Amino acid sequence: MPLDAEALRCADDLEQVDREIVRLASLCEVKVLEAGVIARVLKNDASVCATANPMAFRKLRELLMLHLAMREKAAESFGQAQANAIEDHIVKRLRACFPDLPGAWPPA
Repeated sequence: MPLDAEALRCADDLEQVDREIVRLASLCEVKVLEAGVIARVLKNDASVCATANPMAFRKLRELLMLHLAMREKAAESFGQAQANAIEDHIVKRLRACFPDLPGAWPPA
């Protein structure tokens, strides 16, 4: 499904958030794509970090919450099919920039 201008803007905004999530997860050495890890980050469980970096972990948690809110708003604004197309668009661009990104992205 092709994205219209408004959906592309939403995709660009979400992509920027997701890029920062990837960067912060790398700084903290958090394996965000492993089962249950995102739920633990959202519950403020810093024990998921292999490297202690409280400031980066706090921002990672906040951005994960922002990502989830933006994703929900996209589904409400554009419908689930268009929100899925936005997500697919972001995944393709992230994979191009981060070819070693394991597993599914964005995190569910």
